[in-house]
Amino acid sequence: MAREFIVEADGGSRGNPGPAGYGAVVVDAATGETLTEAAEYLGVVTNNVAEYRGLLAGLRAAHALDPTATVHVRMDSKLVIEQMSGRWKIKHPDMKPLATEASRVFPADRVTYEWIPREQNKHADRLANEAMDAGKRGERWSAAASTAELDARASAPREERGPGRSGATGDAAAGAAKTRAALAAPRQGRGAETCAAPPRGRDQPLLGGTVTTADETAVDTRAARHVATAPRPTSGWASPDMGAPATFVLLRHGETPLTPQKRFSGSGGTDPALSDVGQEQARRVADALARRGTIETILASPLTRTRQTAAAVAERLGLDVTVEEGIKETDFGAWEGLTFGEVRERHPDDLTAWLADPSAHPTGGGESFAETAARISATRDKLIAAHAGRTVLLVTHVTPIKTFVQLALGAPLQSLFRMELSAASLSAVAYYADGNASVRLFNDTSHLRP
Repeated sequence: MAREFIVEADGGSRGNPGPAGYGAVVVDAATGETLTEAAEYLGVVTNNVAEYRGLLAGLRAAHALDPTATVHVRMDSKLVIEQMSGRWKIKHPDMKPLATEASRVFPADRVTYEWIPREQNKHADRLANEAMDAGKRGERWSAAASTAELDARASAPREERGPGRSGATGDAAAGAAKTRAALAAPRQGRGAETCAAPPRGRDQPLLGGTVTTADETAVDTRAARHVATAPRPTSGWASPDMGAPATFVLLRHGETPLTPQKRFSGSGGTDPALSDVGQEQARRVADALARRGTIETILASPLTRTRQTAAAVAERLGLDVTVEEGIKETDFGAWEGLTFGEVRERHPDDLTAWLADPSAHPTGGGESFAETAARISATRDKLIAAHAGRTVLLVTHVTPIKTFVQLALGAPLQSLFRMELSAASLSAVAYYADGNASVRLFNDTSHLRP
């Protein structure tokens, strides 16, 4: 007989968008025992994205315990429950891939959804807050240090404190019986209606009898809540894709004193810092990325100008910066600090060979474009594996960004000479589980305009 799990999930954002985190707990429906907990700090995202990330984590944790189980999801997010039940459309681009990915963890006929009041979701709520608190301290959430279950149980009314549970759903036997009934409910059409309590999410203030959600859906607050299955995937162009991609937002550092002079400035030169103009550019791009609210991790090249640019963004987003050696600029050897014209004058044969052959090295050694491409390719594969389904900011340089784009397009290395990339510009590439890539943005400098 297949096991039955309860998944309770929640997410929160202190600012919406702001520093965010999720929490999820998997419970044995028969005994009420907590089987596993999950929580994570997400960086700066919206409340609804954090809720979807909590749902996805809970479903994945349940699948890891038993991929043949049936699952009853309980959340206090009316938005997520109604969208996953197929009654509300998903309009927000940040939530569509998360919902698709969540619908693929278990077959649709083995998952049911139920909205519950916030006070009945205290365990997951406390996990999400623990994750946000850990992120604020620059730490990762630790299951060993978590007191979420004890705190939730202690705050529940005495009659609701069941063994091995937070108590939010009543005693274990009653909670298990309720869940078994929900799991046995009809799974066709719109599902079985269970009650008509008007929900109110933390980011969904009441506005004249309606709830306005983050994706601009307005609904009647008197709407009944339901228990229903996730929608089945459709066929054709609207069918689910390979899940949420790993998305690399590629930020070129701000100007240095060498930038406006168009001098070679790689990883083997003087390592210049940002100029005053570059520092202002970094502040502006930080504001733009904060408005986006999608960055979850920041990686930076080890050079001074990229670390300074990354620091400005990290301060604005409330995230940490991790140095990634693999995305540093090409070493231009003896050409470091020279203009193109000066190189042509001093080393004409070497420059001609370099422009004609990606495997040619700059004068004095340095790094060829072919070697840079091999380094970027290996780094890309490593980062995709480490950040599947997440949005990562890579603060890097001209050649690495062009190479990410060139590799995504399958273009020849000579295409690097046909791309223009401005200081403090944004580009983006998404990488899917089937190995395909999609260039979504290139050399965007709209955030630098007055």
